[in-house]
Amino acid sequence: MTSHLDKSNEEREFGEFRRKVKSLEVLSASVERLLLSLRFTGELTLNIENGRVKKSRYEEWHYGQKYSGVEQGLAQKL
Repeated sequence: MTSHLDKSNEEREFGEFRRKVKSLEVLSASVERLLLSLRFTGELTLNIENGRVKKSRYEEWHYGQKYSGVEQGLAQKL
């Protein structure tokens, strides 16, 4: 009987995992708040193996005050 309960619990947890990945809820709320407060405009990559973070990296993208000609025109219209 416990085997059936274990399998049911595992299926429920995996379903919750899939739901969180699909709805992009993979970061904790505190990390998300931190990224928002920093106005982070980059890419965060996590590689997870066997339930643990194996590798992580981030790449920041900075956009200065100067725009190219086309972007300058668009910025003035806004």
